Amino acid sequence: MDPKKKVSAIFDEFKNFALKGNVVDLAIGVIIGAAFGKIVDSLVKHLIMPAISVLLPGEQGYLAWKWVINGKEIPYGLFIGEIVNFLIIAVALYIFIVKFLGMIMKTKKEEAAAPPPPTKDQQLLAEIRDLLKARQGA
Repeated sequence: MDPKKKVSAIFDEFKNFALKGNVVDLAIGVIIGAAFGKIVDSLVKHLIMPAISVLLPGEQGYLAWKWVINGKEIPYGLFIGEIVNFLIIAVALYIFIVKFLGMIMKTKKEEAAAPPPPTKDQQLLAEIRDLLKARQGA
């Protein structure tokens, strides 16, 4: 096989793969997810955790919350911030996937389960069938 044709075939296969709707949708989802993660991260670091550190007694903010063991610092305040970050993202994903997408999937299943109304031809055939049954019974 000609090397130029081989490269062209590989490029065409990649183009078909990359331009499929699912791949593009996935890429958009990843980009939106990364942006959402940054928003939640900022919410936790700049609003929620500072508010928690104001409510708790002590002079220092959550960034300075740490244990010192044998001269080594263990910054548990940062860990708590990451837990709050995770919980907010998990709740948002739960609401989106389970509630929102679940509702859409349920609606689609109901639409698929409902039989379509009979066509005009089917109605006429049913009438003919009913007339023939009535004649046989008379």
